[in-house]
Amino acid sequence: MGFPAAGSAAGLTDAGEWREVLAAFSHIVLVANSDAVDIASLQAQFPQTALFVFFNKVYKVLDRPFHGHSLLISRGQPRGANIVYRGEVGEVVKFFPKEHFLGIMNIRLGPEEKLNPAADFQGAPTGHLDLVGFCSDFYTEGKTPTSGFAMALWLSDLKLPGAIVLAGFSARRSQKWRVVSAHDWSFEQTFLRLFARLGKIVIHGGVSLNPYIRLAERFSEVPPAEISLAAAEVLSERLGNTDAEVDKLISLTNVIRSTDNFLRRLRPKFLKRKPKGSPGE
Repeated sequence: MGFPAAGSAAGLTDAGEWREVLAAFSHIVLVANSDAVDIASLQAQFPQTALFVFFNKVYKVLDRPFHGHSLLISRGQPRGANIVYRGEVGEVVKFFPKEHFLGIMNIRLGPEEKLNPAADFQGAPTGHLDLVGFCSDFYTEGKTPTSGFAMALWLSDLKLPGAIVLAGFSARRSQKWRVVSAHDWSFEQTFLRLFARLGKIVIHGGVSLNPYIRLAERFSEVPPAEISLAAAEVLSERLGNTDAEVDKLISLTNVIRSTDNFLRRLRPKFLKRKPKGSPGE
């Protein structure tokens, strides 16, 4: 089939080398750690020529070995990759049978983030990609891009022959997943949807379809600018109402938060310590 051999990620360090490996696939499917992902259904929708790209803690979306071409993204943090310093490499890699596993791409996006030597990944084939500054000229100041967002843009820049597909990139909170405040989720969603409409990426599940565009097509007598203004007005009112309700909740929970803060102050200092690092996923 002409596919890269298993373990082809080993030793790769620059964009040209990575492009040569990735160009062999008909689709590059980025799989977010999200409730919206059904792996079995997702894999059935793509040919065997697709490469599925996962991120760090895959045990949250996989409950069995993944039999398909795969690549794992492991992002560096100030202490290095979290699956390394938490001792989870073996737990994660076991989901990828060696015959179809390209390996691990260890990346970093900020100067404070640290790449790990390949030996830290317990024998798994490992390559590296230093993307420090890649998003700094346009991303929200004081925020850090998610790994998925950065990879979607980086892959788009490679101009691969295959389609770049985003699966599960919903940026929605749930009981299982939190939305880390270190990232600008609204900016990322806006950017990705615009990229999808330009044809640079594909958002799986039809998120890229804009009902307001269809509204403008149906009622051509209404200028698009008026539709945008009306939508902004409604959104502003809804956010204002939400803020008012949040203020009520804050007032109602004052006693609970005061009790919580008091109990936290009583905790021994050694229990308050947390590993130093950034969310960075």
